[in-house]
Amino acid sequence: MMVGTIKTKTTGGMATHTQELVENLRNLNVKIFYYKTNPHNIYFKIFDYFIKISKRTIGLSIKLLKNANNVDIVHVQASGPIGGFLPAITSAFWKKILNFKLIVTFHYSQTESFLKNYPNISRFVLERIDNFIVVSKRQRDYITSIIGKKYYAKITVIPNGYNPKKLRVIEKREARNRLNLQLNYKIILNIGLLFEKKGQKHLINSSKELICIKKYNDLKCFIIGQGPLLNQLQQQINENKLENHVKLVGFVSLEDLNLYLNSADIFVLPSLHEGNPTVMFEALSLGLPFVGTDVGGIPEIITSDVYGLLVKPSNLQQLTEKIIKALEKDWDTQKIRKYAEQFAWKNIAKQTVDVYEKLVNISK
Repeated sequence: MMVGTIKTKTTGGMATHTQELVENLRNLNVKIFYYKTNPHNIYFKIFDYFIKISKRTIGLSIKLLKNANNVDIVHVQASGPIGGFLPAITSAFWKKILNFKLIVTFHYSQTESFLKNYPNISRFVLERIDNFIVVSKRQRDYITSIIGKKYYAKITVIPNGYNPKKLRVIEKREARNRLNLQLNYKIILNIGLLFEKKGQKHLINSSKELICIKKYNDLKCFIIGQGPLLNQLQQQINENKLENHVKLVGFVSLEDLNLYLNSADIFVLPSLHEGNPTVMFEALSLGLPFVGTDVGGIPEIITSDVYGLLVKPSNLQQLTEKIIKALEKDWDTQKIRKYAEQFAWKNIAKQTVDVYEKLVNISK
């Protein structure tokens, strides 16, 4: 089976999804024709913008015209807002003309607002494609309630996953020794781009509550990642005199990432919006309890307090209470790791192949 895969973004969770999916599909003997729609090494934003638009419309059209007869399925990895969705629109336009099977995977964390802002464009794509893959049932519900229930049969829910070869279990004592962290510390870990929607400011506020009011003097909160809010978050830490407890770690190597994950007591992701965060699966795969907001596909994975705890977004009191509960709870890390195994990328790839095979068999 030959599949043409089209990717919009080169960074973030969607890029990880695409890279891992392609690799694991190839391991399942699916032949991949791969087209990236983002430019590289463009230093002027205005040129970057026009080149992106060109690659996602004219460039993609040329690729489809040249290769549509050589593939069984065109599979687009799309995001939002409208710029990230252009490859889906372009492919949907050419589908009937060139007569290929078309699948779109939609990763955008703000699906509801996208559908409300672009209902006609969403219908245009959904009318023409063969399957629309989303990463959560909540996304599917948004589509059927806003755009129309008649599209339900075209929508398949396949979550994100994790790479079991990327991270490995290390005994907590060893991991902390290698990072020069004491065993008596209560360690909270957050990993994510430093954007408003990731909610790190709420985690910092909660850390202040834990230290100043709840007297968790041995608390350490590590925030790994880069982004435009770096200076703002550091100022928040400084103003609240949290420098000895909250640290913006920045970018770390894969080896150090592994050490931080194995050193932590809990993982906290206080996002305002999410799709199906890859880092959640990575944390669970190492047996790390997950405290996250009730957004996107997170509650579809954290289905029990055996695996983690859920809070409402931007609710400081609830976030603090659940962090305390998580820090004090005796977690069954083996059970968490076992639960996460179903989300390994090889299993996600198998679910994707099932979608491919149904489409190919229908056309025969």
